[in-house]
Amino acid sequence: MLTTLKIKNLALVDDLTWEPGSGLVCVTGETGAGKSMIVGALKLILGERANHDLIRRGETHCTVEAVFQLSNQDQVNQLLEDAGLDTCDGDSLVLKRSFSKNGNKQFINCCASTLSVLKSLGDLLIDLHGPHDHQSLLSRERQLAMLDEYSQLGQAAQTYRQTWREWQQALSNYQNLRDADRASEQELDLLRFQVDEINTAQLDVQEALDLDARYKLANNSSRLLEAAQVAGSQLKQTILPALSEVRRALRDLEQLDSSALELTSGYDSAHIELEELQQALLGYVENLDNDPESLRAMEQRIDLLETLRRKYGHNIEDVIAHGQKAAAKLASIDHRGDELQSLQTLAAKLEKKVSKQGQSLSKKRRNSAPLLAREISRHLKDLGFKQSQFEIQLEPVHSPELRGLEQADFVFAPNPGEPPKPLRVIASSGEMSRVMLAVKSALAEQDQIPLMVFDEIDANVGGEIAHAVGAKMASLGAAHQVIAITHLPPVAASAHCHYLVRKEFSKNSTRSTLNQVTADDRVAELARMLGGGSDSALAHAQTLLADKKN
Repeated sequence: MLTTLKIKNLALVDDLTWEPGSGLVCVTGETGAGKSMIVGALKLILGERANHDLIRRGETHCTVEAVFQLSNQDQVNQLLEDAGLDTCDGDSLVLKRSFSKNGNKQFINCCASTLSVLKSLGDLLIDLHGPHDHQSLLSRERQLAMLDEYSQLGQAAQTYRQTWREWQQALSNYQNLRDADRASEQELDLLRFQVDEINTAQLDVQEALDLDARYKLANNSSRLLEAAQVAGSQLKQTILPALSEVRRALRDLEQLDSSALELTSGYDSAHIELEELQQALLGYVENLDNDPESLRAMEQRIDLLETLRRKYGHNIEDVIAHGQKAAAKLASIDHRGDELQSLQTLAAKLEKKVSKQGQSLSKKRRNSAPLLAREISRHLKDLGFKQSQFEIQLEPVHSPELRGLEQADFVFAPNPGEPPKPLRVIASSGEMSRVMLAVKSALAEQDQIPLMVFDEIDANVGGEIAHAVGAKMASLGAAHQVIAITHLPPVAASAHCHYLVRKEFSKNSTRSTLNQVTADDRVAELARMLGGGSDSALAHAQTLLADKKN
């Protein structure tokens, strides 16, 4: 239910916090006092367009905040989750709308949101009925949902919708693949050429790195050979023979002065290292690749790798990845027929499942529709339509839809001899309002929308019908929170809580206030509604309250 409504700078309201309570809550007041502020604030919460003219004179912005205690928390959380918003922590939901001439903002549990999400939440939380206002009863989808709620088909309908969505997805996948641009022969030839070219090259990342190093050596082989040969020749012909003379001189030195051993101890190791260097240079020269054919082969391999890099990527890894991608695409095109067949089979299987579930749902709906129509007709008689005709028509659709194999249409003939017409084309708002009340009464136990708002739906109603309207609203208040903006004393007397809107004047401004009336204040307000503050009006008001208590 709506636990708190905060309004700031909306029309004649400067700052109002309202905690309406449960059951039937009536709001009354003189014409022009500002009763419409409640409906206006709730419309903003429902996501309707914000009119900047509603901002209180002298102020720059307007805010409306509503706090709900949830009874349909799972539905609300699912909607929030689908919208990418945080779900409710507990059973409270806070909606806030702020607007100024510079722009609009809306928040759900303190998270910024869009108007479309706010509207979707409004459909779950508030059913506002009044002339030209938000009326779920006129929606054929909502009418079908009402029939399902009455028939306790909620789970069956949900299962059908899930299967229908799976079928539509499978059908879409099949059609998208079937209708996709066919690969041309040129594209196929190009893919095959690319795959063959890259596979034939037998690419290896390490081989490409080693090839660059080998080519640099081979390309400089003449200079390398010359340098190695000169170094080896000098060692063999000059340095190593000279070292023999050095060895003899050192031996003489050691014999003459034993302390010179420290000076000569490193000679042997140096001589051995130079001999090993000379042998290593000899082996280096023998192994050096100075074959022109080998150099040419490396150049051809490098040219191939460069060509592939220019075509398919900056490095060999990119070239290999491109080849794999081309091969996968080629395989996908080659196997499209198999995939199409698989998707077509799945879509056909799901279509049969949808048809079976839809037929079962249709049968139950057709059995329940007359029962709900009779229940609504009973409430219509209580509301003054003694000889009216109310029916629920189920019209088959050409192909299975999200809601089933049929559409519902609530049709109504208020007077005998007239053909029933769909509710959405009924002209009289007075008749429409009472039909709405009858439908809501019939569905009171099943209806999941927690808050019902009736904005002066009792216009053009009087006498015994007014008492019946009050009784119906009070009965609805046992299962829902009902807010009624009313001019009818019997309706106001039926309320569990009664609030009075007054207009207050000061030198520079006018403001509307909203306060609960009880005891003598309530009697006085009912007397005013009955025509004045005379003793007879006061007595009548007291009688109304006493009758409602009894």
